[in-house]
Amino acid sequence: MSEPNFFHFPTGVCLGDIAKWADAKILNGSAETGISGVAPLEDAGAGMLVFFDNTAYLNALQNTEAAACLVSARHKDKVPEGVTALVCKDAYRSWAKVLAKLFPEAMVPKEPGVDGVSDRASIDDQAQLEDGVCVEPGAVIGAGAEIGAGTVIRSNAVIGAGVRIGRDCVIGANCSVQHSILGNRVYLHPGVCCGQDGFGYAMGPGGHLKVPQVGRVVIQDDVEIGANTTIDRGANRDTVIGEGTKIDNQVQIGHNVVIGRHCVLVSQVGISGSATLEDFVAIGGQSGVKGHVTVGMGAQVAAVSVVNEDLAAGGRYGGTPAKPVKQWFREVAAVRKLAERGGKS
Repeated sequence: MSEPNFFHFPTGVCLGDIAKWADAKILNGSAETGISGVAPLEDAGAGMLVFFDNTAYLNALQNTEAAACLVSARHKDKVPEGVTALVCKDAYRSWAKVLAKLFPEAMVPKEPGVDGVSDRASIDDQAQLEDGVCVEPGAVIGAGAEIGAGTVIRSNAVIGAGVRIGRDCVIGANCSVQHSILGNRVYLHPGVCCGQDGFGYAMGPGGHLKVPQVGRVVIQDDVEIGANTTIDRGANRDTVIGEGTKIDNQVQIGHNVVIGRHCVLVSQVGISGSATLEDFVAIGGQSGVKGHVTVGMGAQVAAVSVVNEDLAAGGRYGGTPAKPVKQWFREVAAVRKLAERGGKS
Protein backbone atom coordinates (compact mmCIF):
# COMPACT_ATOMS: atom_id res chain seq x y z
CA MET A 1 0.00 0.00 0.00
CA SER A 2 1.42 3.38 -1.00
CA GLU A 3 1.75 6.22 1.48
CA PRO A 4 -0.66 9.10 0.72
CA ASN A 5 0.53 12.66 0.37
CA PHE A 6 -2.31 14.89 1.49
CA PHE A 7 -0.70 18.23 0.66
CA HIS A 8 1.06 18.65 -2.68
CA PHE A 9 3.87 21.13 -3.32
CA PRO A 10 3.15 23.28 -6.39
CA THR A 11 5.46 23.26 -9.41
CA GLY A 12 7.45 26.21 -10.69
CA VAL A 13 8.26 27.81 -7.32
CA CYS A 14 11.53 29.75 -7.15
CA LEU A 15 13.42 31.69 -4.51
CA GLY A 16 12.08 34.94 -5.90
CA ASP A 17 8.54 33.78 -5.10
CA ILE A 18 9.53 32.76 -1.58
CA ALA A 19 11.29 36.07 -0.95
CA LYS A 20 8.24 38.01 -2.10
CA TRP A 21 5.80 36.05 0.07
CA ALA A 22 8.10 36.23 3.11
CA ASP A 23 9.10 39.88 2.61
CA ALA A 24 12.68 38.59 2.72
CA LYS A 25 15.97 39.53 1.11
CA ILE A 26 17.98 36.90 -0.78
CA LEU A 27 21.42 37.17 0.76
CA ASN A 28 23.60 34.78 -1.23
CA GLY A 29 21.74 33.18 -4.09
CA SER A 30 19.70 33.64 -7.23
CA ALA A 31 16.02 34.51 -7.35
CA GLU A 32 15.69 32.00 -10.20
CA THR A 33 16.73 29.01 -8.09
CA GLY A 34 13.91 26.46 -8.01
CA ILE A 35 12.40 25.13 -4.77
CA SER A 36 10.88 21.65 -4.79
CA GLY A 37 9.55 21.27 -1.27
CA VAL A 38 9.71 22.16 2.43
CA ALA A 39 11.12 20.08 5.25
CA PRO A 40 12.58 20.17 8.77
CA LEU A 41 16.25 21.14 8.98
CA GLU A 42 17.45 17.59 9.61
CA ASP A 43 15.38 16.01 6.81
CA ALA A 44 15.83 18.57 4.03
CA GLY A 45 17.53 17.59 0.82
CA ALA A 46 18.51 19.37 -2.38
CA GLY A 47 15.96 21.92 -3.52
CA MET A 48 14.22 22.10 -0.14
CA LEU A 49 13.25 25.19 1.89
CA VAL A 50 13.70 25.28 5.69
CA PHE A 51 13.50 27.90 8.44
CA PHE A 52 15.54 28.62 11.55
CA ASP A 53 14.58 30.69 14.60
CA ASN A 54 15.69 28.68 17.64
CA THR A 55 19.35 28.22 18.57
CA ALA A 56 18.50 24.84 20.12
CA TYR A 57 18.52 23.58 16.51
CA LEU A 58 21.82 25.18 15.55
CA ASN A 59 23.53 21.83 14.98
CA ALA A 60 20.72 20.77 12.63
CA LEU A 61 21.12 24.03 10.73
CA GLN A 62 24.86 23.55 10.36
CA ASN A 63 24.30 20.10 8.87
CA THR A 64 21.25 20.76 6.71
CA GLU A 65 21.35 19.93 3.02
CA ALA A 66 18.56 22.36 2.16
CA ALA A 67 18.78 24.80 -0.74
CA ALA A 68 17.53 27.81 1.22
CA CYS A 69 16.67 28.88 4.76
CA LEU A 70 14.32 31.56 6.03
CA VAL A 71 16.14 33.26 8.89
CA SER A 72 15.80 36.38 11.01
CA ALA A 73 18.48 39.03 10.60
CA ARG A 74 20.04 38.24 13.99
CA HIS A 75 20.74 34.66 12.87
CA LYS A 76 21.78 35.25 9.26
CA ASP A 77 25.48 34.55 9.96
CA LYS A 78 24.60 31.09 11.28
CA VAL A 79 23.39 29.84 7.89
CA PRO A 80 26.10 27.51 6.51
CA GLU A 81 27.90 28.01 3.23
CA GLY A 82 26.03 26.54 0.30
CA VAL A 83 22.60 27.34 1.76
CA THR A 84 20.91 30.51 0.52
CA ALA A 85 19.80 32.75 3.39
CA LEU A 86 16.42 34.47 3.02
CA VAL A 87 16.70 37.23 5.62
CA CYS A 88 13.46 38.51 7.11
CA LYS A 89 12.19 40.28 10.22
CA ASP A 90 10.62 37.22 11.86
CA ALA A 91 11.48 33.80 10.43
CA TYR A 92 8.56 31.91 11.95
CA ARG A 93 5.92 34.43 10.83
CA SER A 94 7.49 34.51 7.37
CA TRP A 95 7.44 30.70 7.30
CA ALA A 96 3.72 30.80 8.09
CA LYS A 97 3.09 33.23 5.23
CA VAL A 98 5.05 31.10 2.78
CA LEU A 99 3.28 27.87 3.76
CA ALA A 100 -0.08 29.58 3.38
CA LYS A 101 0.85 30.42 -0.23
CA LEU A 102 2.23 26.97 -0.96
CA PHE A 103 -0.52 24.93 0.73
CA PRO A 104 -3.74 26.97 0.82
CA GLU A 105 -5.74 23.76 1.20
CA ALA A 106 -4.03 23.15 4.55
CA MET A 107 -5.48 26.38 5.91
CA VAL A 108 -9.08 25.26 5.43
CA PRO A 109 -9.12 21.72 4.02
CA LYS A 110 -11.89 20.97 1.55
CA GLU A 111 -13.15 17.50 0.81
CA PRO A 112 -12.65 16.54 -2.86
CA GLY A 113 -15.74 16.54 -4.99
CA VAL A 114 -17.87 18.53 -2.51
CA ASP A 115 -19.32 21.77 -3.79
CA GLY A 116 -22.62 23.48 -3.16
CA VAL A 117 -25.35 21.90 -1.06
CA SER A 118 -25.41 18.11 -0.88
CA ASP A 119 -28.71 16.38 -1.51
CA ARG A 120 -27.82 14.22 1.49
CA ALA A 121 -27.88 17.19 3.88
CA SER A 122 -31.01 18.05 5.87
CA ILE A 123 -31.90 21.74 5.62
CA ASP A 124 -35.10 23.17 7.05
CA ASP A 125 -37.22 25.12 4.58
CA GLN A 126 -37.05 28.18 6.84
CA ALA A 127 -33.24 28.26 6.90
CA GLN A 128 -31.59 30.97 4.80
CA LEU A 129 -28.34 30.25 2.96
CA GLU A 130 -26.60 32.89 0.86
CA ASP A 131 -25.13 31.98 -2.49
CA GLY A 132 -21.86 30.07 -2.30
CA VAL A 133 -22.57 28.14 0.90
CA CYS A 134 -21.26 24.56 0.88
CA VAL A 135 -23.13 21.96 2.93
CA GLU A 136 -21.64 18.48 3.02
CA PRO A 137 -23.52 15.16 3.34
CA GLY A 138 -25.13 14.45 6.70
CA ALA A 139 -25.18 18.05 7.92
CA VAL A 140 -28.37 19.31 9.57
CA ILE A 141 -29.48 22.97 9.50
CA GLY A 142 -32.43 24.01 11.63
CA ALA A 143 -35.34 26.37 11.10
CA GLY A 144 -34.50 30.06 10.88
CA ALA A 145 -30.72 29.52 10.73
CA GLU A 146 -28.88 32.04 8.55
CA ILE A 147 -25.54 31.22 6.90
CA GLY A 148 -23.37 33.66 4.93
CA ALA A 149 -21.72 33.26 1.55
CA GLY A 150 -18.56 31.20 1.33
CA THR A 151 -19.22 29.28 4.52
CA VAL A 152 -18.64 25.52 4.58
CA ILE A 153 -20.70 23.21 6.81
CA ARG A 154 -18.86 19.89 7.10
CA SER A 155 -20.40 16.42 7.25
CA ASN A 156 -22.65 15.62 10.21
CA ALA A 157 -22.44 19.11 11.70
CA VAL A 158 -25.66 20.28 13.37
CA ILE A 159 -26.66 23.94 13.14
CA GLY A 160 -29.51 24.70 15.52
CA ALA A 161 -32.63 26.74 14.92
CA GLY A 162 -32.07 30.48 14.66
CA VAL A 163 -28.27 30.30 14.65
CA ARG A 164 -26.47 33.04 12.71
CA ILE A 165 -23.20 32.20 10.93
CA GLY A 166 -21.29 34.85 8.96
CA ARG A 167 -19.38 34.62 5.71
CA ASP A 168 -16.35 32.49 4.86
CA CYS A 169 -16.65 30.36 7.99
CA VAL A 170 -15.88 26.67 8.37
CA ILE A 171 -17.96 24.51 10.70
CA GLY A 172 -16.08 21.24 11.07
CA ALA A 173 -17.40 17.70 10.90
CA ASN A 174 -19.56 16.66 13.87
CA CYS A 175 -19.76 20.16 15.32
CA SER A 176 -22.87 21.21 17.23
CA VAL A 177 -23.77 24.91 17.13
CA GLN A 178 -26.87 26.18 18.90
CA HIS A 179 -28.03 29.45 20.50
CA SER A 180 -25.05 31.16 18.87
CA ILE A 181 -24.06 34.07 16.65
CA LEU A 182 -20.82 33.70 14.67
CA GLY A 183 -19.05 36.47 12.80
CA ASN A 184 -17.07 36.17 9.58
CA ARG A 185 -14.13 33.80 8.99
CA VAL A 186 -14.80 31.75 12.10
CA TYR A 187 -13.24 28.28 11.98
CA LEU A 188 -14.61 25.54 14.22
CA HIS A 189 -12.54 22.37 14.03
CA PRO A 190 -14.25 18.95 14.19
CA GLY A 191 -16.27 18.14 17.27
CA VAL A 192 -16.67 21.65 18.70
CA CYS A 193 -19.81 22.01 20.81
CA CYS A 194 -21.03 25.58 21.06
CA GLY A 195 -24.10 27.02 22.77
CA GLN A 196 -25.20 24.10 24.94
CA ASP A 197 -26.37 24.57 28.56
CA GLY A 198 -23.98 26.10 31.02
CA PHE A 199 -23.38 24.20 34.26
CA GLY A 200 -25.77 26.02 36.58
CA TYR A 201 -27.57 24.56 39.62
CA ALA A 202 -29.09 26.02 42.77
CA MET A 203 -27.74 23.46 45.22
CA GLY A 204 -29.45 22.50 48.43
CA PRO A 205 -30.20 19.63 50.82
CA GLY A 206 -33.34 18.78 48.87
CA GLY A 207 -31.42 18.32 45.63
CA HIS A 208 -29.82 20.46 42.97
CA LEU A 209 -32.27 22.68 41.09
CA LYS A 210 -31.34 23.30 37.46
CA VAL A 211 -31.08 26.99 36.55
CA PRO A 212 -32.25 27.65 32.97
CA GLN A 213 -29.49 29.08 30.80
CA VAL A 214 -31.10 31.76 28.62
CA GLY A 215 -28.07 33.58 27.16
CA ARG A 216 -26.22 33.07 23.90
CA VAL A 217 -22.71 32.52 22.57
CA VAL A 218 -21.31 35.39 20.50
CA ILE A 219 -18.14 34.63 18.52
CA GLN A 220 -16.60 37.58 16.71
CA ASP A 221 -14.65 37.65 13.43
CA ASP A 222 -11.49 35.62 12.73
CA VAL A 223 -11.77 33.29 15.72
CA GLU A 224 -10.39 29.75 15.41
CA ILE A 225 -11.50 27.05 17.84
CA GLY A 226 -9.80 23.66 18.12
CA ALA A 227 -11.29 20.18 17.98
CA ASN A 228 -13.60 19.03 20.78
CA THR A 229 -13.61 22.38 22.56
CA THR A 230 -16.85 23.25 24.37
CA ILE A 231 -18.34 26.71 24.80
CA ASP A 232 -21.40 27.02 27.05
CA ARG A 233 -24.05 29.62 26.35
CA GLY A 234 -24.61 32.34 28.90
CA ALA A 235 -26.89 31.94 31.89
CA ASN A 236 -28.41 35.43 31.95
CA ARG A 237 -26.04 37.24 29.57
CA ASP A 238 -23.90 36.21 26.61
CA THR A 239 -20.72 34.15 26.52
CA VAL A 240 -18.40 36.18 24.25
CA ILE A 241 -15.25 35.26 22.30
CA GLY A 242 -13.45 38.34 20.97
CA GLU A 243 -12.16 38.80 17.43
CA GLY A 244 -8.93 37.10 16.42
CA THR A 245 -8.82 34.81 19.45
CA LYS A 246 -7.27 31.37 18.92
CA ILE A 247 -8.40 28.45 21.08
CA ASP A 248 -6.72 25.04 21.04
CA ASN A 249 -8.26 21.56 21.22
CA GLN A 250 -10.18 20.33 24.27
CA VAL A 251 -10.72 23.67 25.99
CA GLN A 252 -13.74 24.25 28.24
CA ILE A 253 -15.34 27.70 28.40
CA GLY A 254 -18.13 28.13 30.92
CA HIS A 255 -21.27 30.24 30.83
CA ASN A 256 -21.04 34.05 30.89
CA VAL A 257 -17.30 33.99 30.18
CA VAL A 258 -16.00 37.00 28.27
CA ILE A 259 -12.77 36.51 26.31
CA GLY A 260 -11.23 39.57 24.69
CA ARG A 261 -9.59 40.12 21.33
CA HIS A 262 -6.57 38.13 20.13
CA CYS A 263 -6.29 35.88 23.16
CA VAL A 264 -4.58 32.48 23.02
CA LEU A 265 -5.81 29.48 25.04
CA VAL A 266 -3.76 26.28 24.80
CA SER A 267 -5.21 22.77 25.08
CA GLN A 268 -7.08 21.56 28.17
CA VAL A 269 -7.52 25.03 29.63
CA GLY A 270 -10.70 25.44 31.65
CA ILE A 271 -12.37 28.84 32.12
CA SER A 272 -15.05 28.83 34.82
CA GLY A 273 -18.31 30.72 34.53
CA SER A 274 -18.36 34.53 34.52
CA ALA A 275 -14.57 34.89 34.29
CA THR A 276 -13.20 37.69 32.10
CA LEU A 277 -10.07 37.57 29.99
CA GLU A 278 -9.12 40.96 28.61
CA ASP A 279 -7.46 41.47 25.21
CA PHE A 280 -4.23 39.63 24.28
CA VAL A 281 -4.26 37.25 27.26
CA ALA A 282 -2.31 33.99 26.78
CA ILE A 283 -2.95 30.92 28.96
CA GLY A 284 -0.79 27.79 28.85
CA GLY A 285 -2.10 24.24 28.62
CA GLN A 286 -3.94 22.50 31.46
CA SER A 287 -4.43 25.74 33.39
CA GLY A 288 -7.66 26.68 35.12
CA VAL A 289 -9.31 30.04 35.73
CA LYS A 290 -11.74 30.41 38.64
CA GLY A 291 -15.15 31.90 38.04
CA HIS A 292 -15.80 35.63 38.44
CA VAL A 293 -12.10 36.66 38.22
CA THR A 294 -10.50 38.99 35.69
CA VAL A 295 -7.22 38.39 33.89
CA GLY A 296 -5.87 41.74 32.77
CA MET A 297 -4.92 42.78 29.26
CA GLY A 298 -1.78 41.12 27.91
CA ALA A 299 -1.26 38.89 30.95
CA GLN A 300 0.45 35.54 30.38
CA VAL A 301 -0.24 32.46 32.50
CA ALA A 302 2.15 29.50 32.45
CA ALA A 303 0.97 25.95 31.77
CA VAL A 304 -0.58 23.90 34.60
CA SER A 305 -1.42 26.98 36.70
CA VAL A 306 -4.53 27.89 38.67
CA VAL A 307 -5.87 31.44 38.57
CA ASN A 308 -8.03 32.02 41.64
CA GLU A 309 -7.90 35.80 41.90
CA ASP A 310 -7.68 38.80 39.61
CA LEU A 311 -4.39 39.18 37.70
CA ALA A 312 -3.03 42.57 36.73
CA ALA A 313 -2.56 43.56 33.11
CA GLY A 314 0.74 42.82 31.41
CA GLY A 315 2.13 40.45 34.05
CA ARG A 316 3.56 36.96 33.73
CA TYR A 317 2.15 34.42 36.16
CA GLY A 318 2.47 30.76 37.07
CA GLY A 319 1.91 28.19 39.78
CA THR A 320 -0.92 27.03 42.03
CA PRO A 321 -2.28 29.50 42.88
CA ALA A 322 -0.93 31.66 40.06
CA LYS A 323 1.46 34.41 41.15
CA PRO A 324 4.13 36.56 39.47
CA VAL A 325 6.64 34.22 37.85
CA LYS A 326 9.66 35.60 39.71
CA GLN A 327 7.97 34.88 43.02
CA TRP A 328 6.90 31.45 41.79
CA PHE A 329 10.45 30.59 40.70
CA ARG A 330 11.83 31.68 44.08
CA GLU A 331 9.30 29.50 45.90
CA VAL A 332 10.08 26.50 43.70
CA ALA A 333 13.80 26.99 44.28
CA ALA A 334 13.30 27.27 48.05
CA VAL A 335 11.27 24.06 48.15
CA ARG A 336 13.91 22.27 46.07
CA LYS A 337 16.66 23.37 48.45
CA LEU A 338 14.59 22.27 51.44
CA ALA A 339 14.04 18.85 49.85
CA GLU A 340 17.76 18.50 49.11
CA ARG A 341 18.50 19.08 52.79
CA GLY A 342 16.10 16.32 53.70
CA GLY A 343 13.60 18.73 55.19
CA LYS A 344 16.04 20.01 57.80
CA SER A 345 16.10 23.76 58.34
